[in-house]
Amino acid sequence: MSTPPDGLPVYRVLTGPDDAAFCRRVSELMGLGYELHEGPAVTFNGESVIVAQALVWPTRP
Repeated sequence: MSTPPDGLPVYRVLTGPDDAAFCRRVSELMGLGYELHEGPAVTFNGESVIVAQALVWPTRP
């Protein structure tokens, strides 16, 4: 597949608390064919760890 399914963008950034739900969201996109773009960004907001992960749709044939 040369484009993401369901009209999704080729570049996605997910953010949220570092918990199982966030990991599931990333895993679901990887299951569709997205690939991780570099490592995650992580910060602490005073209460919990917040993570951001970029994912890209592979463009190679």
